[in-house]
Amino acid sequence: MTKVVDTQAIDFARSFLWWRIDTSKLPLGTVTVPPPYPTNNARMPLDCLCTVRADGRQRQFALGNSCKTEAVGAEKNIWPQPNADFIQVLSDDGEAIGIKTYEIAGKQIPFHPPELGMQPERQVCRTADVYESARIDVTHAKADLLDRAGSAQAVLDNRVVVARTHYEDEPYQITLEYPVKTVNANDDEGFTQPDTGPVLVVDASLAFEDLIQGLQLAFIAFHRDSWAELLIREPIQVAENLSVYHYSRSRRIEAHNELLAL
Repeated sequence: MTKVVDTQAIDFARSFLWWRIDTSKLPLGTVTVPPPYPTNNARMPLDCLCTVRADGRQRQFALGNSCKTEAVGAEKNIWPQPNADFIQVLSDDGEAIGIKTYEIAGKQIPFHPPELGMQPERQVCRTADVYESARIDVTHAKADLLDRAGSAQAVLDNRVVVARTHYEDEPYQITLEYPVKTVNANDDEGFTQPDTGPVLVVDASLAFEDLIQGLQLAFIAFHRDSWAELLIREPIQVAENLSVYHYSRSRRIEAHNELLAL
């Protein structure tokens, strides 16, 4: 294995997104089920940290792990119907996008309280408008930077492996940092192929200030240092006037990939 002294990587097992609601201080703005208690602190594991740079500016977007919509503290019917997969994304400059996935694409249900209207499946907001507080807690740990053969051995040794993918999508320079969950290791040929996700994909056609609106989910795979392939989640039509979300669109990017073992 190749070791670089004092290299650090994100320890995803100890990194989280947090947000707090307190209805005595701030009206509800993101929920569809009335909470039985005025306060709640939500903690979601970090799944990907996406850093975007352009013209000396930088923004970071933290992708949380997937969960299910729920009634926190309810005595029964904890799983509201219709139920949705839910993923939160927080930015380091006070924005959030809540991504809900129902059984069909494009579905909306009423906010609570209902006078707020219908909740979109992608709700973008300023965190200060809907949460008493919100933060991203990223923990780093010492790590070994791995070469090709070393990465295969690290996988076989059951070491915790994380990845960094750097690429350009004009006008942006983008870095993805993410845990390697599913991975293939070939010790005979000396290479490793992560097949993992989700990660965040930036829509480079958007202005720097609007990037959170276009963030998409994708899986990522590579076995070379110089490129990666993304499999992007999009609506797919399965019948007339009926679409579902599916990881289906493949996109190859020229990139610099790094694998690190904690």
